Amino acid sequence: MLINSANLDALRVGYKTSFQGGLGQAPSQWQKVATRVASTLKEQKYGWLGKFPRVREWIGPRAVQNLMQHDYAIKEKKWEDTVSVDRDDIETDNLGIYPNLFETLGSQAGAFPDQLIFALLLAGFTTTCYDGQYFFDTDHPVIDKNGVVQSKANTDGGSGTPWFLLSTNRPLKPLILQVRKDFQFVAKDKLTDDNVFDNNEFVYGTDARMNVGFGFWQQAWGSKQTLDAAHYETARAALTGMTGDHGNPLGLMPNLLLVPPTLEGAGRTLLQSQLINGGETNKWANSAELLVCPWLASEA
Repeated sequence: MLINSANLDALRVGYKTSFQGGLGQAPSQWQKVATRVASTLKEQKYGWLGKFPRVREWIGPRAVQNLMQHDYAIKEKKWEDTVSVDRDDIETDNLGIYPNLFETLGSQAGAFPDQLIFALLLAGFTTTCYDGQYFFDTDHPVIDKNGVVQSKANTDGGSGTPWFLLSTNRPLKPLILQVRKDFQFVAKDKLTDDNVFDNNEFVYGTDARMNVGFGFWQQAWGSKQTLDAAHYETARAALTGMTGDHGNPLGLMPNLLLVPPTLEGAGRTLLQSQLINGGETNKWANSAELLVCPWLASEA
């Protein structure tokens, strides 16, 4: 193949098409547990996290709900992935494998939000959220109906494989994917580019600006206890009984049980078996959706 602008343009179009194909085919689960937030800043503040607004009867002047301010922000991070095509491969038409390479490049970019979101969820036992406590903790401060600060839990501890029960049916899900720029295909494939002159290769890549953070801890229960009916009932009761400040019920209904592949069997027994213990009715059957997440498999 002659190395000229027309042929390089054609290659770029083909590689970008392969990239876009991989980007669109990447399996994704993050939308189940996280809300995407568009950002125009390097650091987006979420000071309003900490209080659920509530409707009240309108008697007299409006009662402005002064949302509790917290110094919680998500700082964007830059991400990239870059590959090269040897000039000799173009000149000798040795290009058969490259469409697969660019499709993989797109697939990796498409799956990257999942890696970020589920890594953050796993780190929730040791990473702070808006109130300064670990996202999964036993002493989140909440004001009771008498105005006294009480400690609330969204974990029951344990030392086994982590699993999570979530309430994801609110406008803001338990996790946040903050995006300033999505992954885009870029190329340095002009004959005058330094990489061509210095290294005899054409360079292509993708980059994005995004990061992840925590939303309301009240919508998530994290456990390292055995995944069984007793611990599931504990988690479910805790989430449905969550209150905001001054004892106001939040009306949460957990709807998603999130497990790593090693707990898939236990999750199916818990949520999908109609009968248990040799014929007893399973009261938790179909009480939540089961989501088996391969990105949780990295937890030791």
